[in-house]
Amino acid sequence: MRYLGIDYGSKKTGIAFSDDAGTMGFPRGVIFTDKNLAERLSKLIGEEKVGAVVIGESKNFDGTDNPIATEARTFARELRSRANVPIFFETEIFTTQEARRLPTGERVSGGVVDAAAAALILTSYLSKNGNN
Repeated sequence: MRYLGIDYGSKKTGIAFSDDAGTMGFPRGVIFTDKNLAERLSKLIGEEKVGAVVIGESKNFDGTDNPIATEARTFARELRSRANVPIFFETEIFTTQEARRLPTGERVSGGVVDAAAAALILTSYLSKNGNN
């Protein structure tokens, strides 16, 4: 089964897709977060034959929800009603920081970071749930 990984943000949202076997996430790009995000992603889910979605679960260091977590849950409900696929949440703590680091130690910025973070979130979920 193919998965869509989402690193939801208030201004931009990184996306990643798994391989067809659902074993690993690969960065795909960034979509601006606006009122049409769920509609655009629902269309993409259909085009890419996605069977489930994994959204990064944003938390404070003490484990409580932060403002982005509340927005992401609202977004997840809208996406679920439009796309009619299961949606799962995966902890996203430090994924953005990890996505900024290249193997060479250099740091990157921009949209590539959000898409890479989505891939890390997705790969983490797939690894924990026996899809590797």
